[in-house]
Amino acid sequence: MRITVIGTGYLGATHAVCMAELGHQVLGVDVEPDKVAALQAGRVPFYEPGLAELLAKHVASGQLRFTTSYQEAARFGQVHFSCVGTPQQADSHKVDLRHVDAVIESLAPWLEGPALVVGKSTVPVGTAARLAARLAELAPAGSAARLAWNPEFLREGFAVEDSLRPDRLVLGIDRDAPRADQELAEQLLREVYAPLLDARTPLVVTDFATAELVKTAANAFLATKISFINAMAEICEASGADVTQLAASLAHDGRIGGRFLRAGVGFGGGCLPKDIRGFAARAEELGVGEALSFLRDVDAINLRRRERVVDLARELCGGDVAGRRVAVWGAAFKPDSDDIRDSPALDVAMRLHRLGAEVTVFDPKAADNARKLRPELGYALDPVDAARDAEVVLHLTEWQEFRALDPRQVGAVAARPQIVDGRPDRPGAGLDADTWRAAGWTYRALGRP
Repeated sequence: MRITVIGTGYLGATHAVCMAELGHQVLGVDVEPDKVAALQAGRVPFYEPGLAELLAKHVASGQLRFTTSYQEAARFGQVHFSCVGTPQQADSHKVDLRHVDAVIESLAPWLEGPALVVGKSTVPVGTAARLAARLAELAPAGSAARLAWNPEFLREGFAVEDSLRPDRLVLGIDRDAPRADQELAEQLLREVYAPLLDARTPLVVTDFATAELVKTAANAFLATKISFINAMAEICEASGADVTQLAASLAHDGRIGGRFLRAGVGFGGGCLPKDIRGFAARAEELGVGEALSFLRDVDAINLRRRERVVDLARELCGGDVAGRRVAVWGAAFKPDSDDIRDSPALDVAMRLHRLGAEVTVFDPKAADNARKLRPELGYALDPVDAARDAEVVLHLTEWQEFRALDPRQVGAVAARPQIVDGRPDRPGAGLDADTWRAAGWTYRALGRP
């Protein structure tokens, strides 16, 4: 099929590349000429494992190309995916829908024949119905220009895998449209995703509102689970219990499970924080704010974990970090990503900087992005150099590079062998407390004695 993908940020670039990998002819569209030029040259403007290789492959074959022209996109595509960002508004917790609206305003006037526009962005419930009406109003094709909603469920660091082997597909169809239009929209999307459906990917076909709620409800649940175990970490710290052993015990209960039940410095990134805030704000608009009032506590618990790391660093520095050298391992909000949006690691680094600490940051992929946003911090070329002369080291993003370090090598350059683990260990992740303590380090971790 001929597919356009509008918006070539994290979601859009990944979706465009993976649509080409599924065998479609794909045209990526963006209003930023520099971004379009970089992608057309085979360069991904962010870090995502496996994406650069697939981009280069499909650009070279001609199966994937990029443009800034909505007119060209309208003439090219049978199906148009809208993959633009939906950030939090600067002055409230509501979702900023300017980019989503701009796609319809820019594309619709060029749609002279039947077309299907498919939203993938995370939006407040009710957005799709409004956009469907606006699309039919602006498009020369009228009601033959249809809208569907197909929420994304990508995890940064696993986006290619999640696109090519998703755990489910959700298709939101306009249930107020004529039956024939509903069937045509579903048929087109089934053709788009035919290889995935042939591989028995579960499919849910539903209405607009339910499709919109799936993503926000999923993120709200995951955020709640993370904050629950972090709330337990606070109880563990007060009582002398060990949150890692508590979580391991809870995980054996099949009703609870172990995924996302890991205490630490908390969640960040461009999805969970803004999505739970936007979800709560939308509930208020719908007159059911009390139904999601608990999300304010989820958000507060998450932010409180960052301050707890600062407290531990201050404690290890004798009560005051002013003038003390602090090493921060990590700037990305999670490993296998260079995304620093609402990063707990970078937030902690800045909190310490404001308290007068001399903070040096190292991250394998996100250092350049962090330096542009927070030039007032110091940056090192490797984790050992970051720890040089440091009185305390903070492990805040669980990159494999940090797990592989020899604590004796780090201890040889640090001023004092003291470490705060903001990502306490579990099999295959985090630092091994016993190994660091055996090497002479004072090891402190959130939720652990």
